[in-house]
Amino acid sequence: MDLHLEDKVAVVTGASKGIGLTVAETLGREGAKVVAGSRTSTPELEALVDRYDVTVVLADLATPDGPATLVQRAVDVHGRLDILVNGLGAAKARSSFLDVDDAEWQRIFNLSLFGAVRASRAALPHLLADGGGSIVNISSVNARLPFTTVVDYSAAKAALTNLTKSLSEEFAPRGVRVNSVAPGPVRTPFWTAPGGFADTTAAAAGTTAQEAIDVVIPKSMGITTGRFTEPQEVADLVVFLASPLAGNITGAEFLIDGGQTKTT
Repeated sequence: MDLHLEDKVAVVTGASKGIGLTVAETLGREGAKVVAGSRTSTPELEALVDRYDVTVVLADLATPDGPATLVQRAVDVHGRLDILVNGLGAAKARSSFLDVDDAEWQRIFNLSLFGAVRASRAALPHLLADGGGSIVNISSVNARLPFTTVVDYSAAKAALTNLTKSLSEEFAPRGVRVNSVAPGPVRTPFWTAPGGFADTTAAAAGTTAQEAIDVVIPKSMGITTGRFTEPQEVADLVVFLASPLAGNITGAEFLIDGGQTKTT
């Protein structure tokens, strides 16, 4: 399917790994000019530069100036902006709400909410000036299914989902569509990296990380399909929403959680 993204200019935050990396790759494969932002690079991200029209910008997107620097670089290089994908986010396993101090709340909100706030604030004047475009925010199933083990992350993603609706209400009449994608567990380093959530779950369950991902977590979380979502499945949804084919979709939240969310 042609998504009509040839030569569109897209900024992707949190692009060094996981969902952000896969979104950047998918946009590049569709012919978009991608400006990929991350605090540090990875070999996987650098490999995209050789295959597609991808520019890597190293910036700390948790700082007040980082997102604006990234957006401005995209405009300087390509002269316009059509798409913003806010993929930056982070979580850390918590044993209790009482163990999360102010500094940790601020760190998680800077990464999972304020990065999107600042990137959107920097991008919107360019999107409006160029005749409209699309913002896609990567939220989480935890915005509506908050877990005590990620209490701060859940709150930040709930705020991001709310922000999505607010931005759509203001800017969709002026040509900028704003939507969010809310994944459940995705097979990314967020879960699979050493010391990640799979290891934590495996230790508690007395099993291996692979068994935790394949069986324990899908069962305990009530994932109807019985498996994690793959990064490419999330990226395909994100890129469709960013494309002109989703031209009348705005202010919407799209769950991709294998049926984990049971409410209507």
